[in-house]
Amino acid sequence: MTSEDLTETIPGAIVVDCRDEQIDSLLEREWLVGNRLGAFASGTAAGCNTRRYHGLLIAAASPPVGRVMMLSTVMERFETDRDSYELATNEFDNAFSPMGAGLLAEFRRDAVAAFAYRIGETRLTKEILLAETANAVTLRYTLHGGSGRLVLSPFTALRDFHHLRQSSGETRMTFRKTKYGAIVQDTNRPDHTLHLMGHNGQFGASPDWWYSFFYRQEAARGQDSHEDLYCPGAFAYMLGDGMSCCFTAALDEPASFDFDATLQRRTERRAELAGAVAADTDETARSLAAVSDIFVVQRSFPNTVSSTSILAGFHWFADWGRDTFISLPGLLLTTKQFSQARKVFKTFSNHLSNGMIPNRFDDYSASAHYNSIDASLWFIIAAERYIQAGGDMSFWKDTLLAVCDTILRAYREGTSFDIHADADGLLTGGSDKTQLTWMDAALGTESVTPRHGKAVEINALWYSAHRIMAHRCTGAEKSLGRHYAGLADIIAPAFERVFWNDNFQCLYDCVNDDIMDAAIRPNQIFAVSLPHSPLSPARQRAVLDIVTRHLLTPRGLRTLSPRDPNYKGRYEGSPGLRDRAYHQGTVWAWLTGAFIEAYLKVNAGDRKAVEQADRWLGQFDEHLSEAGMGYISEIFDGDPPHRPRGCIAQAWSVAELLRARHLVQDHLEASQK
Repeated sequence: MTSEDLTETIPGAIVVDCRDEQIDSLLEREWLVGNRLGAFASGTAAGCNTRRYHGLLIAAASPPVGRVMMLSTVMERFETDRDSYELATNEFDNAFSPMGAGLLAEFRRDAVAAFAYRIGETRLTKEILLAETANAVTLRYTLHGGSGRLVLSPFTALRDFHHLRQSSGETRMTFRKTKYGAIVQDTNRPDHTLHLMGHNGQFGASPDWWYSFFYRQEAARGQDSHEDLYCPGAFAYMLGDGMSCCFTAALDEPASFDFDATLQRRTERRAELAGAVAADTDETARSLAAVSDIFVVQRSFPNTVSSTSILAGFHWFADWGRDTFISLPGLLLTTKQFSQARKVFKTFSNHLSNGMIPNRFDDYSASAHYNSIDASLWFIIAAERYIQAGGDMSFWKDTLLAVCDTILRAYREGTSFDIHADADGLLTGGSDKTQLTWMDAALGTESVTPRHGKAVEINALWYSAHRIMAHRCTGAEKSLGRHYAGLADIIAPAFERVFWNDNFQCLYDCVNDDIMDAAIRPNQIFAVSLPHSPLSPARQRAVLDIVTRHLLTPRGLRTLSPRDPNYKGRYEGSPGLRDRAYHQGTVWAWLTGAFIEAYLKVNAGDRKAVEQADRWLGQFDEHLSEAGMGYISEIFDGDPPHRPRGCIAQAWSVAELLRARHLVQDHLEASQK
C-alpha cells in the first residue's frame, strides 16, 4: 500500500502538479512531517533544501529538543539499459546540480511527503515517513511501468540543527560498513552516530565531500548560507515493475519500523483529529485539526517518566510556556483531547517556581527559564477554557485551582523580575533591560519594543484571571471566591482609568510611571476578547473599531498601525533588520483568534457579523498551499501582499485559527435556532 492509495481518506492532503510550476515556485513551497519525539523531516516541493533546517532526519536527541541534523539529503540516480537519470535537485551558487526537478511530475503532502517522478512511461515514487517514537526515517521508493537500477547516495551533516557543517576545521568524518549498510561519525564530535540501513540494497563505499550547497532562505535572512556535506557511499537496488525498496536512517542505533502499519496509523490518526471538530465545519478547520498533532510531543526530564508538551513552531522553536497555553485550547480542546491537555498542564505546573510557569525549557537541557510575565496568566486562561470545553471539574479542584491560586498570590505579593501588584491593583513588572511580554524582540541589551511597567494585555489577563477564580471558587471555596471577586472589583476601574486614551478612543499599549505609550497595537484587543473584560460595552466596541481600522489584514493583525512613524511593513533582511520589524508592523496570525472572539462578543446575536467573521477566516484558506503546506505561518509582512515569513508552521497560528473557526461555527449554529 502506498500513501497515494490512502489520499482520498486523508484530510488536508495537498497535491502540487509540478509539471507546470517554475522552480522558484516549488522552492517556496515547504513540506514538514514529524513524530512524537519532536524529530522531523522537511524540505521543498522541488526536493531541494533551501534552509539549514531542511533535511530528511532532524533527530531529537533529548526529546523534544537536542535536535541534530543527521541526514541532510539523499541523491537518487535511476539507471536503465539505455540511460541514467539524476532525480535529486541541489542548489549551488548560480546553478542547480543535478536538476532532477525537471523529471518531477507531482508532489503530495498527506501522512507522508511524496514525490512522483516521470521517466518516459516509467513512474518512480518516493515517500518519506518518520517512526512514531524513534529517531528514524524511512524513504520508500516504488517503481511502476519499467525496471532498472536505483542508486541512493546519502549526505550527512552530523551537526546541531542551528549550525552549518564545513569540511575544514575540526571536522573528521568517517564511516564503517555494517551488515545492513554503514555507520557515519565525526570522530572529533563523537556524541552521535548516523546508522544507514539499505535493507535489500547493496552498499558500496565511496566516501566523498560535496562543497558549498547553497541555502537561499538563509541568504535571504542575512545569515550564513553555504554548507559542505559528507557522503560515505551509495546503496544500489534492482527494481522491477511494481516493486518497492526502502532506505532507513536512524540516530545512534539501528532502527526499523513497519512502513505500511505506521502509515495506516498516521492516516487513521489524521482522520480521527479531523473528525473531532464539528462535523459540519469547513474543510480548512478539518485540515488544520488533522496536522495539529505535529506540535504535541513527548518531553523528557532526567530521572522521571516523559510527559507531554507543545512545540511552539517549526523549524526552530522548542516548547514555550506562553505559546503552549495560548495553543492548548485550539490544538487539544477543539479536538477533544482532554487527557493530553491534562498532561500538558502537569508538565508545566510541575515546574512552577515563585508563582511562575516556565517561559521555556532549554534547547540543550531540561532546565526551565522563567523570563515571562504572561505565561502564568495564560495558564489560568487555558484552565478556564479547559472547563468551558467540557473538561472535568475534578482536575480543576485537584490540580489547577492550587496552581492558579499560587500564581496570583505570588504575582500580587511580588516575584521575579519585579513583577508585583501596584498600589492601584494593576500588575507591573520588568525593567528597560528585560523583555517579559510576547513582544520580546531585542538587539543585544536594547528592547525594540520596551514594554516594562503596566502592559495592557498583561492587565487584561490579570483582571480576567481574578474573575475566573472568583467564579470557579463559588462552591467549596466560597471565601476564596469572595477574595478574588473583591480584588477584581478594584482592578476593573483602575484598568479603565489608567489605560483609556480618550483622545484616540482606545487603550494605551503600556504605561510606565507617567509615560503613556499611545502606539496603536493589537495588545488592547485582549481587553475585549478574554473571558472577562474590564471595559464597558461601549469602550469594547471602540477598541474593536480602532483595531479593525488600523491593524486588520487578511492574515491577522499588524503589530503597529501603518500610520505610526515606527511602522515597518516588511520583515526581511539581516537578523537586526528583522528584529526591528518583528513587532513594528509585522502581521501575526495567532492574533486572529482574539480578534474574531472580540468581534463576535461585541456583535453578539448578529448573524451578519458571524458571516463576516467567517469570511475573514476564509482568507487563510489559500495560505495552506503556500509556505509550509498544510500549516499556518508564524508571521506575515505588514504591507500587501502580506508574504509569509518566520516559521512555516506555528503552533499558536494553527491553534487560534482552529479555535476561531470553532467559535464561528458555534455562533452560526446559535443563530439558526
